[in-house]
Amino acid sequence: METEIGASKRARRAYAFDDIAIVPSRRTRDPEDVSISWSIDAYQFDVPFLAAPMDSVVSPTTAIMMGKLGALGVLDLEGLWTRYENPEPLLAEIRTLPEAKATARMQQIYSEPIKPELVTARLAEIRAAGVTVAGALSPQRTQELYETVVAAGVDLFVIRGTTVSAEHVSKNQEPLNLKEFIYELDVPVIVGGAATYTAALHLMRTGAAGVLVGFGGGAASTTRATLGIHAPMATAVADIAGARRDYMDESGGRYVHVIADGGLGTAGDIVKAIACGADAVMLGTTLARATDAPGGGYHWGTEAYHSQLPRGRRVEVGQIGSLEEVLYGPATVADGKANLVGALRRSMATTGYSDIKEFQRVEVVLSPYHAH
Repeated sequence: METEIGASKRARRAYAFDDIAIVPSRRTRDPEDVSISWSIDAYQFDVPFLAAPMDSVVSPTTAIMMGKLGALGVLDLEGLWTRYENPEPLLAEIRTLPEAKATARMQQIYSEPIKPELVTARLAEIRAAGVTVAGALSPQRTQELYETVVAAGVDLFVIRGTTVSAEHVSKNQEPLNLKEFIYELDVPVIVGGAATYTAALHLMRTGAAGVLVGFGGGAASTTRATLGIHAPMATAVADIAGARRDYMDESGGRYVHVIADGGLGTAGDIVKAIACGADAVMLGTTLARATDAPGGGYHWGTEAYHSQLPRGRRVEVGQIGSLEEVLYGPATVADGKANLVGALRRSMATTGYSDIKEFQRVEVVLSPYHAH
């Protein structure tokens, strides 16, 4: 279904999570009988949630907490924890910066070089706690730091950027050859963002274990205002789930996980992401609201302190409860921001599905109103 924008341009209609709703159409189940576990490669998780590699969400401490709560925390290996021996005072300063000065001061704070020995130390700290270890680098930094990361020992490696392509074209620097890189690396790699069928299919062919859908940054990102780039997430997830299905046929059965990353402000958005075909979700804003998140009620992504073109900002998200309460409840308000696990279980139970893979087949309708 294409719409004419004008004589020379046609566009396809795309949908955000707000545009769709899930319809219960089968027998219901008891929420306790529903499994929401997720496994990727050899790693198993009780819940299909990844904490986004953003300084306001994941510190070594919260990565460990996420692991103990049955989820996966991904540490940003280009964040404050790998630039400073003790980043706590800087995190505290970022929380108190006046709006007008926040971006400039964050650019200064993040101009401190990354120290490979801190990368090693932070990952070792997470490993020592006995949880699955995951770290993230941007495509630009991967070449320079991945040997340090692999030597330090990660179980899962995440390459996350605003848009990551299998073929990054550059005249003046050696591009990252993802296929060779993933082949040489001995750990499963999750890579993204991608927002289209074709981009995702290319990433799947590089050997990635998972593809991140979206441009990350969510509430803290101004990519849409700055670059004019935006991917309505319901359509993006469903398109990339289609690429997963076709790649499975093409590769003789290799299953690549589709992970929604961005636009997941409430439990309802998470439920809809899985209904559209996601295997798991990467959460930023929703977890930044936890009282034990390092952002202390504020949230910002790597885009917020880009040295030349900031495409994000520090946003105040408030605090609603501990990380455990955000994930497992009890929720004290009915706005879909706490007990994310309970909401997903209940939604699956109400629609009669017993696990994530089944729930991806749930009936979805276009809802004619925006529920806010």
